[in-house]
Amino acid sequence: MTEVTAALRAEFAPTGTLRVGLNMSNFLLTRTDAATGKPAGVAHDIALELGRRLGLPVTFVPHPNPGALADAAGRNIWDVGFLGAEPQRANEIDFTPAYVEIDSTYLVPPGSALKHADEVDRKGIRIIVPAKAAYELYLSRTIKHAELVKEAGADASFKRFVDEKFDALAGLRPRLTTDQSRLPGSRILDGRFTAVQQAAGVPRGRPNAATYLAAFIEDVKASGLVAKAIKENNVVGLTIAAKA
Repeated sequence: MTEVTAALRAEFAPTGTLRVGLNMSNFLLTRTDAATGKPAGVAHDIALELGRRLGLPVTFVPHPNPGALADAAGRNIWDVGFLGAEPQRANEIDFTPAYVEIDSTYLVPPGSALKHADEVDRKGIRIIVPAKAAYELYLSRTIKHAELVKEAGADASFKRFVDEKFDALAGLRPRLTTDQSRLPGSRILDGRFTAVQQAAGVPRGRPNAATYLAAFIEDVKASGLVAKAIKENNVVGLTIAAKA
């Protein structure tokens, strides 16, 4: 990996502290520690390792959802962000390769004739999805026939899915498993419509930091640090991404 120099530290952290943006809505990668009230989780642990290698103190900047985190990229609020890598976000953020993947699919109500994720994009089908999630951005690019309705947050999306009798709720498979338990008779469809690539990134205009961060992500995958963080945080539903 690139040598850590004073210039690289300054590019990563102009304030002298590495400010790490976290998407707190992704319960697989982030959580709030019950004892301290502070951020914790897989992304948190990886960020601490990055700070250790750079020789920089780390502070965390929680965001309520990935859209808020991405929208803040140009506002000098965070230096490294952990969120889903999507083309729409790449205008403002230089992403690393993915460190983990999360399957995205659909929950359907009791009695639905739909069996597979590939069957959902049909005329007359109404899909509800949390706005600004990485998988919402994917569906917004790819859905051609079904009606796609966006709602603020996974909880509100599930409520509307039930109350307004949508044909499908789009989400991350682990979250949909929880939603399924709250709606007897509902089913998670076979297959997936995408796998969200969870990555790290720096705001555009920091090329040396971007290069170092990409190499760091590849190293923590290969060394087993990502697997260790997943195990220590008791997370189920993450797949370590393949080598880029």
